[in-house]
Amino acid sequence: MKRAAIIVGILTIAVWASAQTAGQSTQPAGAQTTPATGAATPPVGKRPPQAKTQPEFDLWKAASAGTDPAALEKGAEDFAAKYPDSELRVLLYKNAMRQYQTANNAEKTEGMGRKLLAIDGDDPEALSTVAEVIAEKTHDSDLDKDQRFDEAIKMAQKATQTVETDLNVPAGTPQANVDAYKAFLLSTAYSAIGTIEFKKENFVAAQGDLQKSIDVFPSNPDPVVVLRLALALDKQDKYPDALKVANKAVELTKDGTAVGTAARREQDRLQKLSQVSTPAPAPAASQPPKN
Repeated sequence: MKRAAIIVGILTIAVWASAQTAGQSTQPAGAQTTPATGAATPPVGKRPPQAKTQPEFDLWKAASAGTDPAALEKGAEDFAAKYPDSELRVLLYKNAMRQYQTANNAEKTEGMGRKLLAIDGDDPEALSTVAEVIAEKTHDSDLDKDQRFDEAIKMAQKATQTVETDLNVPAGTPQANVDAYKAFLLSTAYSAIGTIEFKKENFVAAQGDLQKSIDVFPSNPDPVVVLRLALALDKQDKYPDALKVANKAVELTKDGTAVGTAARREQDRLQKLSQVSTPAPAPAASQPPKN
């Protein structure tokens, strides 16, 4: 999955829970200390999920430990069975979703995302992640292709709205981290929509959304999105513009990788087309004979 590890570097959401025991609340982990760099922000969007009892909080901590996605999934399911109404379930499913995404397991990533959305249908990270998985993994041969594409577009569009209202960010998070997280989610949502439009051969629409995906998070452009934008321009016979974008895709990738090889192939094709479409300079006009 593309740029999955970015999320972990931006925010550690798995520590957003707080415990409530004997009528006394503890602070969210992100609010306990002042960040070393960056201005701290007040809580953004929804308040962080909270535990109602100390045993619930302790079991959540145990279930969220580690990075093995299968173990995290089991921990989330066991926790949900014991505390079926706990607010902390979303954190466990989100943690498992991310780790499956990092492991490039699309089916499990979508599954954990859907479990999360069954609890909180407005979560922007789950919406954008599931939309991206559907966009990338749905094929023309799939009998439910149209339904999946429609669902993914609705999810991605909803994510662009709920990223402003339903982001769970604890007090004390540096504003730069909040902005980067929001930009990443928006970039993912626009990428999903652009990918679907590209697969549906709506290349003008695809160009617009893929460009939005790049523009909203310019510090970390996705090479796959950049290459797909070059291809969308190519399909519209916009060869000079397509070549500029293909050159960028080559800069962002290594030769020998799947996307790197495809980017260099597209660059080579566009360079040849540009040479053919550029007329040869006209020969110099002959000077009239002098009298």
